[in-house]
Amino acid sequence: MEICIVHYGEIGTKGENRAFFEKLLVKNISRFAKAKRRFGWIEVEYYDGVEEKLRKVPGIRYFGVGYKTELDMSEIKSAVLKSLPEKFETFKISTSRRNKKFPLNSLELNRELGREVVERTGKKVDLENPDVTVWVEIGEKFALVYSKRFEGIGGLPVGCAGKVVSLISGGIDSPVASFLAMKRGCEVVLVHFFNKTLHSENVRRKIVMLAEKLAEYQGSIKLYMIPFEEVQMEIIRIVPPKLRMVVYRRSMMRMANKVAEKENAKAIVTGDNISQVASQTLDNLNVIYSASKLSVLPPLLGFDKEEIVELAKKIGTYQISILPYEDCCSLMVAKHPETRAKKEIVEEFEEFEELENSAVEKGEIIEVHS
Repeated sequence: MEICIVHYGEIGTKGENRAFFEKLLVKNISRFAKAKRRFGWIEVEYYDGVEEKLRKVPGIRYFGVGYKTELDMSEIKSAVLKSLPEKFETFKISTSRRNKKFPLNSLELNRELGREVVERTGKKVDLENPDVTVWVEIGEKFALVYSKRFEGIGGLPVGCAGKVVSLISGGIDSPVASFLAMKRGCEVVLVHFFNKTLHSENVRRKIVMLAEKLAEYQGSIKLYMIPFEEVQMEIIRIVPPKLRMVVYRRSMMRMANKVAEKENAKAIVTGDNISQVASQTLDNLNVIYSASKLSVLPPLLGFDKEEIVELAKKIGTYQISILPYEDCCSLMVAKHPETRAKKEIVEEFEEFEELENSAVEKGEIIEVHS
């Protein structure tokens, strides 16, 4: 019977805390498949379609689909032959031996198992560019054999780093930032601010679609939909146009902190990227982030736009992000926005606490599952 042989990367460096990370990774995999901790790897039940789900679990470096056998050469040979595809001309055996008590070393195993394949199939060995590679791992209690290998996300299991609130718009950047926070072990709560006078059903549908896609990596995700039009109209009424975007984003930070307090979250995540737009100059980011009591984490800070787009395509959010929708931020954009805002000047216009509290209380909470 085939099994999935899951390997992690960074978790293996965690020393005495390693078991905590392993157990959490097993828990996250157990949302959709039976999983057991083994020495240095995780055994997962195999069924059609499980590969696609494992590819989306943060903490997995790579995994194989193959066989677990006793530490017996005849069983290992049999598993190697079963691992071979129906059609191939050349092959390679790649053995790793963690169990140094096993009588044959890695090179001897490669030769012995390769000889068996040649004798049984008549195919040729090619160490440089084989049609198929069979990986053999000699562990403390079992041998693992597989030729189907898949790359994972890497990183750390969701939940090991605590909870964060991630601001999500309908654009390309913020869903990618949310994903990267998950990859570093954060449990993400999404917050979207919208103006319900601007065809909000279209906005809602798009944001929920993005949340559903991100839930594939986290298992489930909580989405706060915060109505922003009353705060927005007040900002437009009293704040000079060139400062509106900075004031708007500071207000957003304060409301995100209120959500974080409800959720017992430890930080705020944004899709900011240095100097991509006027509100993201270092001066403006300093002023915007100073409105947050919690640390603000911008995972995309050093990315260029092409890198962000490429990652958005890879995780499946890009095609959703480019769907047309009405962005409430567009009302805030001045012809010549301030790029070097001063905190003391911006604070003179900020009297929105009551409206901000009301907006958060009116917010809709949506539980999204993968």
